[in-house]
Amino acid sequence: MRFEPGRGARTTILVVVAVVLLRLLVAAVTPLTFDEAYYWTWSKHLAGGYFDHPPMVAFVIRLGTLLAGDSEFGIRLIAVLLALPMSWAVYRAGVILFADERVAATATIALNATMMVMVGALIVTPDAPLMAASAVLLFFLAKISQTGQGAWWLAAGAAGGLALLSKYTALFFGPAILLWLAVVPQLRHWLRSPWLYAGAAVAVALFSPVIVWNAQHQWASFVKQFGRAQAGEFTLRYVGELIPAQVGLAMPLVFVLGAMGMFALVARRSEDRAAPLLLHAMVWPVLAYFAWHSLHSRVEANWLAPLYPPFALAAGVAAHGTSWHRVGQRLVDFCRCWALPSGVVVLVFLSVQVNTGVLTGFRRDPSVKKVGVGWRELASKIESVRAREAAGCVLAADYGTTAWLAFYLPDGNCVMQTHERIRWVNAPAPPAAALAGRLLMIRTIEAGDVARVSSNAETVAVLERKRGPTVVERFRLDIVAASAIEGSLVHFPAK
Repeated sequence: MRFEPGRGARTTILVVVAVVLLRLLVAAVTPLTFDEAYYWTWSKHLAGGYFDHPPMVAFVIRLGTLLAGDSEFGIRLIAVLLALPMSWAVYRAGVILFADERVAATATIALNATMMVMVGALIVTPDAPLMAASAVLLFFLAKISQTGQGAWWLAAGAAGGLALLSKYTALFFGPAILLWLAVVPQLRHWLRSPWLYAGAAVAVALFSPVIVWNAQHQWASFVKQFGRAQAGEFTLRYVGELIPAQVGLAMPLVFVLGAMGMFALVARRSEDRAAPLLLHAMVWPVLAYFAWHSLHSRVEANWLAPLYPPFALAAGVAAHGTSWHRVGQRLVDFCRCWALPSGVVVLVFLSVQVNTGVLTGFRRDPSVKKVGVGWRELASKIESVRAREAAGCVLAADYGTTAWLAFYLPDGNCVMQTHERIRWVNAPAPPAAALAGRLLMIRTIEAGDVARVSSNAETVAVLERKRGPTVVERFRLDIVAASAIEGSLVHFPAK
């Protein structure tokens, strides 16, 4: 994508809006992943925290469903629209830090061309509000560098607090900011300023509901997430996954631009080092930690989501803020021109494949177990069996199936998980009447034969979830009595 002076902002707005509209269309026609359905159940019981994450994703979904209803579109609406403030913040940060509209425009479009945003923020997870807050934080830090006005630290603290309410990964921002201030001589005075600590206090205040929730629930969420930081047995098994996963999520062309930009920022000679050092400070501490983490455990690709706004700015620097030799310039020009079209093509192909399976000849692929294609039809059949057998609540053993059942079964159904009460601790306890009489247990065939609920369970149906002609999963439906169920049961109210 080429830009002419003075037209960068208008071109960027048109491109970002077009991409957002395309993503909204995909959001409307693609069934929920099990995590999205799970987060939707959170949104029905808003709280200061949840077992897996801080609460921002639940509030994002709640706002979307208030505007557009309990549908795939409503659940994803705000997550997709968050690309608008995120893009604005990256654009403005690029203009401030590098005084070049072309750098800002290319960075903004490169960010929207990544799979981390194109797809990763379409499937609503905590990463969507985290990236938006990260971009806004980057803008506020740029304003601090530009203006020298301490009040901007309060805004930076608010952005950091919103990032912390989105995902615990935002804790890296604190050390990153301190590192930036320490290595830039003209910014070191902020380390002695009350404004910096006032901003930190704002962030802590916004994050405090999460701390209170954890204190009230045996620190369950902190234990789960921070427990991952414990070093286990040393292994090189996962190291080789780290970079290829990021190349895929960034898209190869954007990754090349970003990597070249990070290199160019190291070699860049300028009296003002605040801008390049800010991007390095926001990228390298997070990347270094997860590189270390990969030596003892798998690093999920989306865990590096906070890096994408500064990495996109580095891509803009590679495209317009650096002089390259002939081969390097050709590579940069190619990546800049084709990054967005390739991202759009991949989004369209993924949407078609996930929804139909046609691109692989209807054979199975990794998406079939995670995306709820066929669940609406399956839920209709489950409801028919439940009504025929005069069963009360519908039960499932895992949280993903439980969440899909809660969303796709008709309104008013009682749905429960047979254990893991901590996942649903914000939901009300099931009324005694809901457990009276016959209950319908849903189990996958693979798991069902290994762990029967009770020797008295009566199998009443075997159903399939399909994507086109392809069978994704087979389920056994058993009638059981409440006395046969061990552990805590969780009731979901009607949608």
